[in-house]
Amino acid sequence: MDPDLLAPLMFVGALVLIFSGYPVAFALGGTALLFASIGVEVGLLDWALMQALPDRVFGVMSNYVLLAVPFFIFMGTMLEKSRLAEDLLKTVGQLFGRARGGLAIAVVVVGALLAAATGVVGASVVAMGLISMPVMLRYGYSEELAAGVITASGTLGQIIPPSIVLVVLADQLGISVGDLFVGALVPGLVLAGLYGLYAIGVAFVRPAAAPALPEEALDIERSRLIQRVLLVMLPPLVLILLVLGSIFAGVATPTEAGALGAVGAIALAAANGRLSFDALRETMDETTRLTAMVMFLLVGSTAFALVFRGLGGDFWIEDLLTNLPGGIIGFLIVANLAIFILGFFIDFFEIAFIIIPLLAVPAARVLTPEFGATADAALVWFGVMVGMNLQTSFLTPPFGFALFYLRGVAPDSVSTMQIYRGAIPFIVIQLIGLILIIQYPDLVTWGL
Repeated sequence: MDPDLLAPLMFVGALVLIFSGYPVAFALGGTALLFASIGVEVGLLDWALMQALPDRVFGVMSNYVLLAVPFFIFMGTMLEKSRLAEDLLKTVGQLFGRARGGLAIAVVVVGALLAAATGVVGASVVAMGLISMPVMLRYGYSEELAAGVITASGTLGQIIPPSIVLVVLADQLGISVGDLFVGALVPGLVLAGLYGLYAIGVAFVRPAAAPALPEEALDIERSRLIQRVLLVMLPPLVLILLVLGSIFAGVATPTEAGALGAVGAIALAAANGRLSFDALRETMDETTRLTAMVMFLLVGSTAFALVFRGLGGDFWIEDLLTNLPGGIIGFLIVANLAIFILGFFIDFFEIAFIIIPLLAVPAARVLTPEFGATADAALVWFGVMVGMNLQTSFLTPPFGFALFYLRGVAPDSVSTMQIYRGAIPFIVIQLIGLILIIQYPDLVTWGL
């Protein structure tokens, strides 16, 4: 066997195992052990290399930045279990419901708030699908618009800080989580604004698809409505500002801010009289399950990366990507296509742990200084672009995860094809957002 082929074969072998349905963490670890044995047999590797694996795994487990992941998961899950999304949707729906397309705008606003409060895509899509879709259909909204606006707004948790995706991407790219949060804030808000503009446009072009709520659905005095808006929206807004503000101001690290957010979520649940033992147990179960999945993936990807680099795979990838025809544009096209296509089939965690480390060094070299004055700034821009790309893949039929989440909770009267058709305009909007980031990198690097 040609030794130069081992690294490409290892990469392909891992993808084959993953696409066959084998658990990703074990697919990566098993591929690493198999190709380490082959590498030793052909004289490319020494078993002494594998002695570095325990130290690397210990480094993963003692990584202070990654401690933010369970904190943000706990924060988001606790806010979901305390029915914050339900309160927000009802209140904001009454606030905007008097205008045509008002319910769709309310879903976008609440999606952005939940993204900043939870950072978990599945929780946001499921909560809004359960609560707002029956209401939108009851008052005459088209199935396509309702499905599209719910799935798209739910995926804002990918890009609006404090996103778990951004925490993982920052760790894999070797950059500051705070810098990535700052860089993602404006693109995330721009994307939410584009969603809202689309909903308003549909309401004017096709009024029957997005009617205003009837008067009987708005039987609440203006003074009481304002009071309810303040009571429902202020607490989560204060929590969001405390968490993000402490990171942006440099007062707290993302991990410390995540701990503050977790405690704040418990306090909000208690203040609303919804802090029950069952809610706390379910929140801890979900946090433990997701955190354990992330840690197993990290261990598997650490073993994979160690052997892959031992076989010279990092040089192969770097040479391949930095010598593409078209220079920077060629690199961006290939990187975006690879991430976009893989996003159809595997979760963002797997993409972050398998693909992103391989792209980091070429990205830092190729993208500096055009997309950032320093290598770190270029990697922040690259990380935000990846987050936006992954968000697009969440919506793309037929395998978009957000579409599956909504299909699981949508009424039977809404067909799968209607959910798919509803997502298409928002995919186009997300691609516009991706192009805006590439065309105007200052949208990301303004604060760096």
